[in-house]
Amino acid sequence: MAVTDEAIGKIKDMLICGELKAGDRLPPEKELSERLGLSRSSLREAVKALELIRVLDVRRGDGTYVTSLDARLLNEAVAFVVDLHQDRSILELFEVRRILEPATAHIAAGKMTPEDIQALRDTMLGIDENTDVEELVAHDLQFHNIITNAAGNDYLGGLLEALSSSTVRARIWRGLTQEKAVAHTLAEHKAIADALERGDAELVRALVTVHISGVEAWLRQAL
Repeated sequence: MAVTDEAIGKIKDMLICGELKAGDRLPPEKELSERLGLSRSSLREAVKALELIRVLDVRRGDGTYVTSLDARLLNEAVAFVVDLHQDRSILELFEVRRILEPATAHIAAGKMTPEDIQALRDTMLGIDENTDVEELVAHDLQFHNIITNAAGNDYLGGLLEALSSSTVRARIWRGLTQEKAVAHTLAEHKAIADALERGDAELVRALVTVHISGVEAWLRQAL
């Protein structure tokens, strides 16, 4: 692994210094290994690792390319790790969401268009205590994504999307359904949408903090 780490580090240096840029094709394996002073096997392992975290894209029969390095693409690796979290470690993820999501909504409050507000309200149509968990998760993801996208920060949006595991959301909504708490959660969503429509950034931040904190408190009891 030490040799592979060295190879990863050298490719990373090429990206940082601008020798390689988003969309560039890497030199052939033999040429690159000689240039970096690495064995072809260690270079191959490094490429596999960087492909896994979506830095490189190996196209069979065509070569290896640097990806777009888009924030949401790179955060897929974070999302993968989030899905693996179990039990109390999930609470740590919610602590991060409790910090980031209200701040994101605060930014979005000054940028939401009438179309964005209508899209938020549309996510709640037909949702009630009898809605199945899969549809509740879809609503929840869409509702929060609309707000995050309106904030206009791809890195913040990508990170929040990665932290917002659909697996974890399904577990939460399943519990809320059992406790007949879906209506309460939807009321919080409506209050957030109302505050966003008024452009009241401070109220939005407060409401989202309470919303995320409430889910976190429920999780602490459930785990």
